[in-house]
Amino acid sequence: MLPLLSHQQTLEPVYLSFLDELAQSAFEGDIDSRYSARMVQATDNSVYQFLPQAVIYPAHQQDIELLLSLAATERFKQVTFSARGGGTGTNGQSLTHGLIVDVSRYMNKVLEVNAKEGWARVQTGVVKDALNDALRPHGFFFSPDLSTSNRATVGGMINTDASGAGSLVYGKTSDHVLGLTSVLVDGSVLSTEPVAKADIRSEPQNLVDQLTKQVADACEDKRGQILSQFPDLNRFLTGYDLKHVWNDELSQFDLSRILTGSEGTLAVITEAKLNLTPLPKQRVMVNIKYDSFESALRHAPSLVAAKATVVETIDSKVLNLAREDIIWHSVSELISDVPNKTIEGLNMVEFAGDEQDVEARLAALETTLSKQLENQQYGLVGFQITKDKSSITQIYAMRKKAVGLLGAVKGRRKPLAFAEDTAVPPENLADFIMEFRALLDSHNLQYGMFGHVDAGVLHVRPALDMCDPQDERLLKTISDEVAALTLKYGGLMWGEHGKGVRGEYGPDVFGDELFALLEQIKGWFDPDNRLNPGKLVSPPGFGPMQFNVDSVKRGTFDRQIPVNVREAYPDVMNCNGNGLCFNYSHYSPMCPSFKATGDRIHSPKGRAGLMREWLRLLEAEGVDVLELAKSKPLGMMQRIQNSLRSDRDYDYSHEVMESLKGCLACKACSSQCPVKVDVPKFRAQFFDIYYKRYMRPAKDYLVGGIEDSLPLMAAMPKITNFASQNSLSKWLIKKSIGYVDSPLLSVPTLKQRLDGHASRGYDLEDLQALTEEQRAQHVLVVQDPFNSFYDAGLVYRFIQLVEKLGLKPVLLPYKPNGKPAHIKGFLAKFAKMAKDSADFLNQVHQLGMPMVGLDPALVLCYRDEYQQILGDKRGDFEVLLPNEWLVDVVAKQLENGSPSELSSEESESKLHFTWYSHCTESTAKPNTAKEWQAIFKHFGAQLETVNLGCCGMAGTYGHEVDNLERSKALYEMSWKEQIKQQADKGQILVSGYSCRSQVKRFDGFKPKHPIEAILELVTQD
Repeated sequence: MLPLLSHQQTLEPVYLSFLDELAQSAFEGDIDSRYSARMVQATDNSVYQFLPQAVIYPAHQQDIELLLSLAATERFKQVTFSARGGGTGTNGQSLTHGLIVDVSRYMNKVLEVNAKEGWARVQTGVVKDALNDALRPHGFFFSPDLSTSNRATVGGMINTDASGAGSLVYGKTSDHVLGLTSVLVDGSVLSTEPVAKADIRSEPQNLVDQLTKQVADACEDKRGQILSQFPDLNRFLTGYDLKHVWNDELSQFDLSRILTGSEGTLAVITEAKLNLTPLPKQRVMVNIKYDSFESALRHAPSLVAAKATVVETIDSKVLNLAREDIIWHSVSELISDVPNKTIEGLNMVEFAGDEQDVEARLAALETTLSKQLENQQYGLVGFQITKDKSSITQIYAMRKKAVGLLGAVKGRRKPLAFAEDTAVPPENLADFIMEFRALLDSHNLQYGMFGHVDAGVLHVRPALDMCDPQDERLLKTISDEVAALTLKYGGLMWGEHGKGVRGEYGPDVFGDELFALLEQIKGWFDPDNRLNPGKLVSPPGFGPMQFNVDSVKRGTFDRQIPVNVREAYPDVMNCNGNGLCFNYSHYSPMCPSFKATGDRIHSPKGRAGLMREWLRLLEAEGVDVLELAKSKPLGMMQRIQNSLRSDRDYDYSHEVMESLKGCLACKACSSQCPVKVDVPKFRAQFFDIYYKRYMRPAKDYLVGGIEDSLPLMAAMPKITNFASQNSLSKWLIKKSIGYVDSPLLSVPTLKQRLDGHASRGYDLEDLQALTEEQRAQHVLVVQDPFNSFYDAGLVYRFIQLVEKLGLKPVLLPYKPNGKPAHIKGFLAKFAKMAKDSADFLNQVHQLGMPMVGLDPALVLCYRDEYQQILGDKRGDFEVLLPNEWLVDVVAKQLENGSPSELSSEESESKLHFTWYSHCTESTAKPNTAKEWQAIFKHFGAQLETVNLGCCGMAGTYGHEVDNLERSKALYEMSWKEQIKQQADKGQILVSGYSCRSQVKRFDGFKPKHPIEAILELVTQD
């Protein structure tokens, strides 16, 4: 049976005392010492795993001053801290065994934008793309770019001196920092900005004065050595920027330069004044295709010489992974195949600036490329030009997603980030990469490559299995070899993503004397080594670094899970921590529960991490989770007793349940996540096992059994509606079951609406007797529980539409789909339902007639969950979405020479509709919007599409009392304002039943389904 699980990772007494005292103080933020919260913050986008003591979310700078002041007292001198933002570090930058200070939850405001002077003042928890959203109306952007820009915070960028695409033009983060506000380890506030040499106090009056003078004097004294020792690169070394604290004339000093790139080891940076860049008036991208990756690399210098703003390169492995991802639909026409050629490398070249200048540079490059292509030079096989801004954005989105896509490769070995941000002088890059590839080939490793060739930075991720101790040792070997190789070519091992645990290589780069100066600076700021200890350097006298490349990795814990269990839970194990599920945008469908709560345990990454620990703890208890899944539940009395004791007896399973029950099961993660982590899949598996020990809530039985009970309720819909909708019943249902706002059954019912209609005459033998030509005129309508019983009018109108199109509809007998049962983890019940429905649909499939279902979530369940639960027994049946079927109908009409139903210019100008995306549908079927647009165009109307986040209903999720607040919050994030802006509500189209119900609940009207609008179009005179 499922045992009580204890992690045995209790808080150290000094931390427990500190947190208790902090909670009793004037601290206004959040203090989270749950094991689940600690586990989620134990990893980042690296291979490392360090469990913190707790996570602190300060509400404002004063909270940070308070907690560091409290920690400065003698009894808490052992307490250590690490500031954290988006958690996207690739080398354990913010990981710690102390306290995490996460500024992303509350300290994420844009405080001031001065468009006249071209600067902004921000809190360091603001996400980079969110900052640019605020700057765009002013005509500016914060230009340092990075692949994780939709979840990485400005604080993280400052602490790693981040840069990315276009850095030769736009520079690094440090080039845009005008001033910083930080809190020192004693709780005092440090404000830094450039100061004249004459203004540096010769006799310091306070700690700020003292730090300024110490750093200024030391860096001036060592100036010659610093200039000769530091590599001449576009990238910065991180920790600490001795070179740029002084300007070239030694007349101006800027202590901010020491903090920028310090990875939280000197102070907690809370605010930044940033220099802004005007938005370019013109942007053009040229996608250049090559016969090899080496050709792309060797051609890059000439592209930089063509005055390109950006030159980005990806190899065939990354390109092919992108082709297999959902994102490819948005760029396939922009990077089209070349007949009889194989694209093995790609350079993405952007020109940005004034229109005339951009056009001139583009014309020159186009002429050059055409000649080179004609002469078969540089391995060119073709190129494409796009001037459309949205297309350029989509291409960059593909390139940015490439970082995570590498984690989607098949097999146990996965491309890992540990030596993947090397930087060498651009002129050395091609030779360096060839030797780098030879190094990896010598170890028989697979790898992917992409990066910023204009700056000499290429991301190389060798594929290793961290569950294999031999591969873990190999990681250290390769790290050592790559560190030596970069030095050989005059470069750095850490050219872009910060140093993190790689501080052990510092002495070789800086030299002993300058490395000692770095240690001294650390000692001046943090003499007791309490701010992100073990990273970059330690203060003098602290001995070897606490962390290094050999520090504890996630694989150390993962390998404790048996191989067969890892294979049974691939979504849990494959999460690589890239954090795309932390996307800040309310208009991004993944992940709604994280967007509503701001709690990382309610994210795909968080849930996968908690499940991995659950599997590990089960193995530690000697429990075979695969056998446990097959076992029967405990007796009811035992489950009741266990449930009654759940508040008294700690069980880690409760923390996993807290995380998973907040999931909306929207499945956006299963397609949007680069490695396709399917949370609803392992959520259902966990629910099934959890409730073998504990009692299920009543609402689970209500939801899980709804498909079986609906036909019975629909036999007397008015009585059922009265029984469920009167005030007393609503109160009882809310209090006893925890269910609210249940919808009304349709009156008249679907059966009543179609009484005597030919579509109800389903007879398999009659259909089998039809000729092939006759069958081609039939359409089989697959019922679903929501539309057939709660929106029968829609099903009726779809049948009318089929008839209007000259075809014969046949309403198939109602068969439960099983998705509600799957969502609640009734896996045995779901398997039975799926088998029964699949057997029936496979039988009907033999007729060769199109089968069409109306609700996206239910139709897609046939394709996904049925395949998971039934495997080969699912069969080959296919249920189409209405748009998929209509696209085929339209194509056949055009083949037969049939004109559009309404094709005049007048109808084009008058008939406008707006389609609101359904999150499950738009993520699983990204071409849906284009298909609907083509359909509406054919029938003489214009369709605009609006991509929104989750509406917050998600089947029955929004009806549960526990979820009501989150459901409403999600609706208000993106849907409510968009609905408000739409003047004619009759032109709003929504394909998902849940979404239409949510709009009706919170905005008082029910939008049309697209097929209802099509029906109106085809019935017009």
